[in-house]
Amino acid sequence: MAARAGVSIASASRVLNGVGGSAETVRRVREAAAAVGYVPNAIARSLQSQRTGLIAFAVEDIGNPVYVAMMRAIEAVVAESGRQLLVHATSGQVASETALLRRLAHRYVDGMIISPIRVTDSHVEAMTASPVPVVVIGQLPDAVPVDNVRTDSRTGAGLAVDHLVAGGRTRVAFLNGPLDTVPGVARDAGFRAAVARHGMSADLIEVGDFQYAAGRAAAERLLARSRPDAIVCANDLIAVGALHALLVSGLRVPEDVALVGMDDTELAQMSYPQISSVSLGSEIRGRLAAQLLLDRIADAGLPPRREQVPPSLVIRASSGGGA
Repeated sequence: MAARAGVSIASASRVLNGVGGSAETVRRVREAAAAVGYVPNAIARSLQSQRTGLIAFAVEDIGNPVYVAMMRAIEAVVAESGRQLLVHATSGQVASETALLRRLAHRYVDGMIISPIRVTDSHVEAMTASPVPVVVIGQLPDAVPVDNVRTDSRTGAGLAVDHLVAGGRTRVAFLNGPLDTVPGVARDAGFRAAVARHGMSADLIEVGDFQYAAGRAAAERLLARSRPDAIVCANDLIAVGALHALLVSGLRVPEDVALVGMDDTELAQMSYPQISSVSLGSEIRGRLAAQLLLDRIADAGLPPRREQVPPSLVIRASSGGGA
């Protein structure tokens, strides 16, 4: 098979055992294996190599478009290495996430990428005790020796406010998710700092959840007590809920109320009007996390690494941009 693929026996063995190789080597070995009808014995391979060929990805909600974007990017990188991806939905439950991390002691996967919305001492303890590599997408305390891909949603919230103020809006509201979560805290701080910088008060805030129904309910509560001329939403699911609440109430978007979401998911482009949104580089973060994990699997002695993906604002019709 190695000769058919035009690679060394060692290279073919690494690909067939899930250890990896260059994209071209993986492709050639797989084509040669398919041509000769080679079917690997997964159990025997796992026992011999101490590798399963599996990577886990754990997220709060697999239906959230931001995690779907991450998953696609991760799966593409993982597949190039000859491995498969397992996806777990945790509902943001700390007990569920820490249980998954502790299961790593049984080496059911070669490594895990996790994107928790809450980071507790239990998370940190389980991550650092894991015998297989863990990469976190999201904020981690700097002292935690775990590979980490993060963004800056605090700055992202500020970009949204600055854009709305530049467009002449003077009563900017904010619809957020839970304040006991990492993104909830960061986006709240970014919004408050931005409105203060522009001399505005931060009294137009409603807190709910990072879901469509919660976003719609939060917008309805806001409109029952006040009339903003712009709304920043902590993610695109909230923004779509807010858009529907605004339209049902007879308000025009963006003429009466401008709207900006966060995450720049497919939802923002599928809505009408299309929703301006702060991109936090979901696909980029997924791809970087997968590469960090594969590097760590190949060399456990690497120092902990952190990658930062900057936010950017994508302007669309909901805040006065294009169609």
